[in-house]
Amino acid sequence: MEKESKTIQSIGRRKTSVARIFLARGKGEWEINGRALNEYFPRLCHAQLIEQPFTATETLGQYKVKVNVRGGGQTGQAGAIRLAIARALVALDEAYRPVLRKMGLLTRDPRMVERKKYGQPKARKRFQFSKR
Repeated sequence: MEKESKTIQSIGRRKTSVARIFLARGKGEWEINGRALNEYFPRLCHAQLIEQPFTATETLGQYKVKVNVRGGGQTGQAGAIRLAIARALVALDEAYRPVLRKMGLLTRDPRMVERKKYGQPKARKRFQFSKR
């Protein structure tokens, strides 16, 4: 009987994006909303951002990653996936925590878009003041 590989589920959030990932031992396959990594994130900076937890722990290409991500734009989604991967790696091996913590990969970025205020064109912009 074949030993079943342990699959870790984790959630990451950034801006208005929520990413749910499933991490299991594998050969570095990526599936993001049913598509490949370079197909879903054509910009190299987003792909590098997502792979940061793996490069920090020197485990790049050792895990199969399946991602469901919703909401926000590409940058928010990439940040949410990065946080979820970092959390999943810590769940797999607690020895990764100091390395990921030092690089700031386990901290949820709390910055959100400021809401628009009434009587103004945007959140902080004001209409032009006229003295006369």
